[in-house]
Amino acid sequence: MDVTNIAKLATSMAETGNRQEVGLAVLKRAQDIEKASATQLIESLAAVPQAQSLPAHLGNTINTKA
Repeated sequence: MDVTNIAKLATSMAETGNRQEVGLAVLKRAQDIEKASATQLIESLAAVPQAQSLPAHLGNTINTKA
């Protein structure tokens, strides 16, 4: 093998490794943002006031003839 080919191969491998590291860092950041958004959404659902109490018989049947 020629020395220049070995140098080119080493440089190519290093660049590929850097690209993978950057891609992984971006993916982790995106996952962190999604996690924060999901957590915020879940917490906002817990803060929604409960609906007024309705009689127990409401919502038990469906009118299929309407």
